[in-house]
Amino acid sequence: MIGIGGSTIEAELKAIKPVVNLIEPIQESEYKNRISKACELMKAQNVKAIYLNAGTNLFYFTGTEWHPSERMVGAILLNNGEVHYIAPHFEEGTIRDFMMIEGEIHGWEEHESPFELFHNILISNNIHEGEILIDESTAYFIYEGIANSCTSFKISNAKPIIISCRMIKSKGEIAIMKALMDITLEVQKATARILRVGITAKEVIDFIHEAHKKYGIPSGSYFCIVLFGKDTSFPHGVKTPKSLEMNDVVLVDTGCSYYHYISDITRTYVFGEANEYQREIWNIEKEAQYAAFNAAQLGNTCGDVDVAARGKIASHGLGPDYNLPGLPHRTGHGIGLDIHEYPYILKGNNTSLAAGICFSVEPMICVPNVFGIRLEDHIYMTEEGPKWFTQPAHSIENPFGL
Repeated sequence: MIGIGGSTIEAELKAIKPVVNLIEPIQESEYKNRISKACELMKAQNVKAIYLNAGTNLFYFTGTEWHPSERMVGAILLNNGEVHYIAPHFEEGTIRDFMMIEGEIHGWEEHESPFELFHNILISNNIHEGEILIDESTAYFIYEGIANSCTSFKISNAKPIIISCRMIKSKGEIAIMKALMDITLEVQKATARILRVGITAKEVIDFIHEAHKKYGIPSGSYFCIVLFGKDTSFPHGVKTPKSLEMNDVVLVDTGCSYYHYISDITRTYVFGEANEYQREIWNIEKEAQYAAFNAAQLGNTCGDVDVAARGKIASHGLGPDYNLPGLPHRTGHGIGLDIHEYPYILKGNNTSLAAGICFSVEPMICVPNVFGIRLEDHIYMTEEGPKWFTQPAHSIENPFGL
């Protein structure tokens, strides 16, 4: 096996140099453009306002970083482009500190109702009736509170408008994710080199976390799955991962986050010598990944991509559909501020592929209680068609094409 084993954790960490200083953040002008696009869609649909709850939707449109909690924190976006923030009075200073897009902050005391405040903001802006939309990630208690306080309004899901904005990534967003994908691929290469008989999944996970930090990602790994042997047949892991043995299949799925965007790459190979069956399934997995890529053409649908990958797997006598041995889940997912976001690459999704859409291609093949092979890279759509964020794995013997 080429590029697998032979090094140490200490040597690999020492060799890493930070590179995140080369990554440019999203600029204020882009947040304003996002708001303008949302307002155009709102006006076209005669929508008066959208509520953006704390989380990635609030961040996407306003650049305001805030995690959802048991207190209502968010913003009302009016169709004239005005942003009105809602937050507890005692958080106003912090909200202002995190705010990218300026807007009036409407505070509520702990004993007061933020939902009545929501209603009063609409009334004070001369909005007395019509349709208002709620961010779909909003907790039910907030939705219920708004609905009970705004009985003269029609309340609907903001998902169609938010998806229309977030699903099409800008050049700036793609550039950030491309840089992060490159970092994570280098971490994957280093991870393969530190493997040795007896190493635990936790040791590898800890290394991956530190390696991402050494590249300049303060938070380290955003997530990490490390599996050996038959554990790899369980897509998202097992309760008690086994240690590495000779000739085990190795699956490493990890990524990082910077400027709130995310990377996500999976590599699968063998530590030792691959047997004929492992090699056969690995090669089918690669064929399925490329079948998905080739189907990812402008105007084709997300469903077409899933069908292509699943069809390639079935042509080798695996599956069909979700049957095992075969592909037990969708072929991929969108990526951006959330690791899993729209569009989802699965049968029946008629969303047409357009320039700016970014998604994973990971048609994993599981052989129950034996092993699983997942090769995951991401595509970004351009006016010329699909492009890889990272080059896919080369072969089971030489996964990184060294």
